[in-house]
Amino acid sequence: MPHIVVFDSGLGGLSVLKEVRRACPNADISYVADTAGFPYGALSEQEVVRRVLATFQAVVARRSPDIAVIACNTASTLVLPFLRASHGFPFVGTVPAVKPAAEQTRSGLISILATPGTVKRDYTQALIAAYAAHVDVTLVGATGLAALAEAAMRGEPVDEQALRAEVAPVFVERTGRRTDTVVLACTHYPLLLDYLERLAPWPVTWIDPAPAIARRVASLLAGQVQADTSAEGTEALFTAIPDGRAALADLLAGFGLASLDALPLAITRSAP
Repeated sequence: MPHIVVFDSGLGGLSVLKEVRRACPNADISYVADTAGFPYGALSEQEVVRRVLATFQAVVARRSPDIAVIACNTASTLVLPFLRASHGFPFVGTVPAVKPAAEQTRSGLISILATPGTVKRDYTQALIAAYAAHVDVTLVGATGLAALAEAAMRGEPVDEQALRAEVAPVFVERTGRRTDTVVLACTHYPLLLDYLERLAPWPVTWIDPAPAIARRVASLLAGQVQADTSAEGTEALFTAIPDGRAALADLLAGFGLASLDALPLAITRSAP
């Protein structure tokens, strides 16, 4: 039974875990969240690299995975080369789904809803240049949307006015055309999809990267995953246990995670 680790800075990676579990139903899946560092957008790039490397050192010391998913755009664009150089198992990253958005749009207007860091990163600009040069792309750096998703997942009321303000810039009208495709370039954002669909001023296609990530994981584990068996729930490891542990444990159980534990980190300033 293969052991898969799904990593994120917070709860957003649960949107990916759900799809990975569907694609790999007999896998032993652990969820790892660097909640002590959330949100990564508030940290320097060097600090993000240090934290992610330290997290995986702790993960491997506890139990090495057969494959790891970096269910975080920020961490994927910054840390994947260091992780792959440090560990012998494969890593699957998360990048903005610019290519499928550019292929699907009918109006020629697409928007990329991301964190401010992802919007500014050269990697995102390179994806647009490579795959979306023929369409109009609007980049929207949402400052508080990931935090709204975290709150919603913890059962707190969602501030719909704040949510509407965060996503309003993705809806563009230009020369009789409207945005028809929106890339959800943060794994937290699909957790708010019901709200996004309801608050949208007109219908759009929301592109969630999770199914594509899950397909990639399943292909890399081909031969190890049989669809006729089911794994028991596995653990969730948080670098800082948030308030409301009992409610959080109930939430995680809904994603097939049977236990919640702390994952202490040893972070050295000598890391990249």
